[in-house]
Amino acid sequence: MNAFHDAFIYLNDPFNWTSARGIAFLAAQHLKIAGLAMLIGLVVAVPPAVWLGHRGRGGGFLLGLSNISRAVPTLAVLTIFAVTPIGFTIWAPVIALALFAVPPILANTYVGFREVDPDVVEAARAMGMDGREVVLRAELPLALPLVMTGIRTAAVQVVATATLASLLGNPTLGTIIRSGFGRQDYGIVVAGALLVAALAVGTDAVLGALSWAVTPGQRRLPFSRVRSRPAEAAGVATAR
Repeated sequence: MNAFHDAFIYLNDPFNWTSARGIAFLAAQHLKIAGLAMLIGLVVAVPPAVWLGHRGRGGGFLLGLSNISRAVPTLAVLTIFAVTPIGFTIWAPVIALALFAVPPILANTYVGFREVDPDVVEAARAMGMDGREVVLRAELPLALPLVMTGIRTAAVQVVATATLASLLGNPTLGTIIRSGFGRQDYGIVVAGALLVAALAVGTDAVLGALSWAVTPGQRRLPFSRVRSRPAEAAGVATAR
């Protein structure tokens, strides 16, 4: 309990937030690294997944490649980068985290497009849509929930794993954890871990709200009760 008490004191000290390399600065750098990694992951994963999902080919190869990519530990990639010219630049963790982000985006986007009802695609083509219009106006809206699920999964993983960037000297919230271990002050370690967890949960919440906003169809807020329609209510009253 002493470590949690010390963490509470650390997090409530304004100086730890506003100093030159305080929590606010480290959180911004953490999000910068994670954001760049996600951007690269989206550019690399989405186009081939959409194309193959639309054509219905290469699914086995794509999902196999995705599974192999998941087996590569980010720490191992960072260790390899440490002996290269980019080892101690921001691009080492960005590239490593981008590789970490690609598999869930790739798999979910492909599956999302493959699960679109073929009748919907045929109806869109019968209306005179070309291939590009079918993808953007018919398949994408229906695949969007699964696509966003893959992006949310990747983003949460990347934000949590970006902590490791501090091992190569890049300032992130992991710097706080390293500092706590260096001082043998476990209150600071717990504070750093809580900040990383809060940032990951916040990322998931923001992307969950975004997913809810962009998903087509009838929406209702989480935990809201579904009201009976007047016709249904009338039917129940008649039955009685």
